[in-house]
Amino acid sequence: QVKLVESGGGLVQPGESLRLSCVASGFTFSPYRLSWYRQAQGKERELVADIASGGASIKYADSVKGRFTISRDDGQNMLYLQMNSLKPEDTAVYYCHYGTYWGQGTQVTVAS
Repeated sequence: QVKLVESGGGLVQPGESLRLSCVASGFTFSPYRLSWYRQAQGKERELVADIASGGASIKYADSVKGRFTISRDDGQNMLYLQMNSLKPEDTAVYYCHYGTYWGQGTQVTVAS
């Protein structure tokens, strides 16, 4: 069965960095586009970034361009999100996504 498990969230101050990880199991990772979404309290879930097979195509939400970097390690079935220069508005639960599958999410809180 497909399983996605995120980790790496936490509480940081504005300007600091975090690296989120997602380990996938139950499917062949490499051919698929993978994504990070986030959902802030009271708001709809939104796409943060996604990455095609082999990293050939990468997209970012305008709000994170230049600060966040998505990457993948197909050999390890891992998806990453490096988040730099974090802002309070980045506070949300971050989810790993593939096809119709979602992880359980990891909380990121940016506050001074």
